[in-house]
Amino acid sequence: MNLPACRVIPAVDAELYRIETEPSNRAVRVLVHAFTGFVDAGQAGHLAVAHLLTNLEHRVVATFDVDQLMDYRSRRPAMIFDEDRWAGYEQPNLVLYEVRDCAGTAFLLLTGPEPDLQWERFADAVRELIERFGVKLTVGLGAVPMAVPHTRPATVTAHATRRELISGYQRWFNTMQIPGHAGALVEFRLGEAGHDAMGFVVHVPHYLARIEYPESARGLLEHLARNSGLNLPVEALRPAAQRALAEVNEQIARSPESMSVVASLEAQFDAVTSDRRPLPSLDAGSIPTGDEIAAELEQFLAEQDGPAEG
Repeated sequence: MNLPACRVIPAVDAELYRIETEPSNRAVRVLVHAFTGFVDAGQAGHLAVAHLLTNLEHRVVATFDVDQLMDYRSRRPAMIFDEDRWAGYEQPNLVLYEVRDCAGTAFLLLTGPEPDLQWERFADAVRELIERFGVKLTVGLGAVPMAVPHTRPATVTAHATRRELISGYQRWFNTMQIPGHAGALVEFRLGEAGHDAMGFVVHVPHYLARIEYPESARGLLEHLARNSGLNLPVEALRPAAQRALAEVNEQIARSPESMSVVASLEAQFDAVTSDRRPLPSLDAGSIPTGDEIAAELEQFLAEQDGPAEG
């Protein structure tokens, strides 16, 4: 049960995070989380978060101490070396923002590098923040590479602490064991504590997983808006998505082999969606890997951008 908005709860784990300011609305209905460092095919999660923060009013509510959560040697932050000195450092930040949607409704957005360490402590801290601010629904965003064609509408795997939250969504997978991540543990622990939480993982064509693919980010935000009631600038991503799609189509049209791979994926996708069967795994023998397409697309898009400076 969510705590009354008027109740002030001190930070139990003040050493892990710090409240910078109270939200303008003491009861915030929705919290969205999206972390980098795990699988983010097509950079869909990163693009979705960047799009929200670029287009919507926001301010910092809380910050986490990433020194306690991040393994710097496994994910080394970039530094700038200028001739004979260190001139810059891209400091990682794990931040909770208050964001106002297009209608002025406030929601919370937790984003930054996925914690490498202390997952249970982090999940407890997120639950504490949810209860402090009266959040009623938590939504996670993610993206994985799948054997799907770019010529079909984006599909998502929906998951939730209660089936009723995602009753209209197709189940794409049977029971399986997969590597966990911090966002999944947060949802799992929130469910155990009686909080409503859900998430969407967009299926990115596996041959586009290593490049920016705005259509997948647009799909994530579309499902987020539909299920949270937030008024989000989803369609503002469509021009970038259409440009990327045109570039992909242009490159694939140059290669009969690539066209054949996409045609095979289209036939398989149509069969799966018409029968509502589980999606096949990427290592299924009948599925082309798409690695050659991915390499060609990366080279093609690099040529469109021109030579890199420096």
